[in-house]
Amino acid sequence: MEELLSPDEFVKDGSVDLHGHSVIRARTGTLKASPFIIGVEIAERFAHAGIQSNLITYLTNVLHESTASAASNVNIWSGVQSMLPFLGAFVADSYLGRYWTIIVCSLVYLLGLILVTLSASLRSLKSHFKIGLFYFSLYLVALGQGGHKPCLQAFGADQFDDENPKEKKHKSSFFNWWYFVTCLGTLSGFTVLTYIQDNIGWGVGFGIPAVTMTMALLLFLCGTRFYRNKPPSGSPLTRIIHVFVASFFKRNASIPFREQNQLASIQEVEVLKTESRRQLLQTDKFGFLDKATIEDELDFECKTTRNWRLCTVQQVEEVKLILGMLPIWMTCLMYGVVFAQSSTFFTKQGSTMDRKIGRHFVIPSASMQLFTSISIMVLVPVYDRIFVPIAKRLSGNERGITLLQRIGAGMFFSALSMIVAAGIETQRVKVAKDNGLIDKPSATVPMSVFWLLPQYVLFGMADVFTVVGMQEYFYDQMPDTMKSLGIAVSMSVIGVGSFLSSFLILVVEKITCTNEEQCWFANNLNKAHLDYFYWLLASLSLLNLGIFMTLASCYKYKKAAATAREHST
Repeated sequence: MEELLSPDEFVKDGSVDLHGHSVIRARTGTLKASPFIIGVEIAERFAHAGIQSNLITYLTNVLHESTASAASNVNIWSGVQSMLPFLGAFVADSYLGRYWTIIVCSLVYLLGLILVTLSASLRSLKSHFKIGLFYFSLYLVALGQGGHKPCLQAFGADQFDDENPKEKKHKSSFFNWWYFVTCLGTLSGFTVLTYIQDNIGWGVGFGIPAVTMTMALLLFLCGTRFYRNKPPSGSPLTRIIHVFVASFFKRNASIPFREQNQLASIQEVEVLKTESRRQLLQTDKFGFLDKATIEDELDFECKTTRNWRLCTVQQVEEVKLILGMLPIWMTCLMYGVVFAQSSTFFTKQGSTMDRKIGRHFVIPSASMQLFTSISIMVLVPVYDRIFVPIAKRLSGNERGITLLQRIGAGMFFSALSMIVAAGIETQRVKVAKDNGLIDKPSATVPMSVFWLLPQYVLFGMADVFTVVGMQEYFYDQMPDTMKSLGIAVSMSVIGVGSFLSSFLILVVEKITCTNEEQCWFANNLNKAHLDYFYWLLASLSLLNLGIFMTLASCYKYKKAAATAREHST
């Protein structure tokens, strides 16, 4: 049947079905596949929020851990969770492919949720066994989530063909709406499941996520025939090492650039004919790596399957892409440092302020984070439907602004949020002084908690630009064989940023806390100097933004031709 169809009716980016056959554009991907994948994301975020949002309460109230011990365990789990996507992405890109990795990790995820539910429901379990079972299942959840999350988002983006202008435009919108549904699922889980856990029971509160994850897996399987798949291409780590080894062996070689482009051409074509990836165009950056493509007499005589002294242009250009993105990733880390403050010091600020609505209802200070999610859900449609069309008319760019301009704009808003937070904190301390509350840390400062609203909203604005921009940038600019790793890299910015934030706090505390009067992080927040810390973060953010803008102005975006399969037809 495929012989009767014209080549234009097939997807041109190398996508295949589960059996390795080329896929027909009209029958697969885009809006036919996306609803299934987006539905799975909402369900998974809902289930994950049911575990993460109230975890510290369970550890202190049910497992009877101290606050410090519980906070430490939550931080360790969150840190491990932020790094596991690299493992899941590596397995997907190298061996299983994204489809099968999602299924395997969903089963691991589901097993973890079931065991969490059992550990919370079975009262007959002995204390030590119950604690051990809970932590074992908790890290099973982290392992499942580590493979599920980067692969699902990359798999969703795979449903849009970059070689088709209409689908390429829809892919950019996909990243915007993906973050919208991510916040929707998290917000729903936070509000619904936290209430159930606090008022009905932990067994039910943990059981609902398990049921939700089961439904997510079934929903994902239902969309199988509509999916476009990118087959795995072997270990990217091996290919990267190969390029550096070959470059070292050929470090003294020299040859004109134009002639060099043809030396490994036969090997290049033969490799690409068997793979579903676009051919990268040769560039002149990181020229020392190009020596890996120079063929000499030893290479000609080599009879081994893998010649570690010779690489294709494709392999070299893949490594160049990664090296080019490394400085961008490093400058994004400052955003992760600022991001960490919303769940720590912002919450601490709110706990000292007037949180009453009416006479009886008191807002939990941690609930103020909901306004960040709400602002994201409001701003994503505004960005996608209003800002992008206007910016497109002005700039001529299909995305409205470039990916790096988008990331930079979010960095500016994050710096602005720190400036606003510093000003509000200064005002809060002033109100405490005026009311004689400086030496009364447990007293409520007569200043509404809603004064914090602007800094939370600015965080939401920053996320819409930077977080979504990073997701699209690292997915788009990664080699075609490393798309899952691209999503994992974007996720790592927040995780590594959290670790850097902890390190920065330790350094500042060691320097400033020689006496209580000077300490920026005194236990009595009315005597502390959080505003100084916010000003420090604002200054570092603006300095980092300057460095980022310099790097962005020099950055050259990826250029790729159609797949080798497409050329050969």
